[in-house]
Amino acid sequence: MITSFFKKSTPINYSFLGIVLLSFFFIYQFQDTTWTNSITEIGKKILLLMVLLGSLLISNFIVKKNGLSKDSSYTLLFSLLFLLFFPNILNNYNLVLANFFILLAMRRLVSLQTLKAPKEKIFDASLWIFVASLFHFWAILFLILVYISIIFHVSRDYRNWLIPFVALFAFVVILIFYNILLDSNAINTYLQTEATNYKLDYFTDKYQNIAFSVFTVFVVFFIIPFIFSINNKPLNLQASYKKLLFAALFGIVIFLISTNKSSEILVFTFLPIAIIATNTIEYMQNKIQQEIIVFISIACGLFCFFSQL
Repeated sequence: MITSFFKKSTPINYSFLGIVLLSFFFIYQFQDTTWTNSITEIGKKILLLMVLLGSLLISNFIVKKNGLSKDSSYTLLFSLLFLLFFPNILNNYNLVLANFFILLAMRRLVSLQTLKAPKEKIFDASLWIFVASLFHFWAILFLILVYISIIFHVSRDYRNWLIPFVALFAFVVILIFYNILLDSNAINTYLQTEATNYKLDYFTDKYQNIAFSVFTVFVVFFIIPFIFSINNKPLNLQASYKKLLFAALFGIVIFLISTNKSSEILVFTFLPIAIIATNTIEYMQNKIQQEIIVFISIACGLFCFFSQL
């Protein structure tokens, strides 16, 4: 019954998932209502909500435009459920914005498979990654994905290898002008975020431990069979699926090396894991197994969300 609803991709599905996001967003925000006394804070909350909704729409666009799944809404469902696993994301402006720009970069990198305007796509993706690094420095690791994409699709043209440096130059120029005109400490602040921390001692309560452990189980459960099934995918999509695996890997590495470590940093893995989970569900032949996995995913998401309020 659950899968029969989400295996469709209709305005009803999108509206339902949008309402669910709105509901959980406000449930989380109204734990503390002091922000309602400030117009500036209200504006920030509205912006945060719009970026979250935009992130879901971009995720759906990447999947549909590039044929990475069947005509279903599972990717949106899993992306939303992963947000519920770590509800503090709903109040982390920097990570939400950084992930939004990484999604814009992913949109361009995945579409490289069409070989249309590759130079523009490489430049755009590189620039979006640099912008994302303003909000979380180690998002810059996704530049490696740019070069992986070049290797997969357009490695013969040496100019493509230089384009990320052009994007870097444009980013530096913009940052310098911002530093001069608006914030004289912008460059120093940006460079000071270049630090690492490999300790995993950030959990503050057992429910964060549970959420992290459950998410880890989901990642392993979905990724391992997906890795072995890539060679059975259509040839024109295999490179895109490999890029998703690398994206998930870079998201995990960012989590492991970031300072001010928290489970919300795993937000960079949400899109690739959601698409991988979607493929797993869609290509299962046993309907009962599909129902069980989706039901367990929803139950775990709800438990993790409410237990951490």
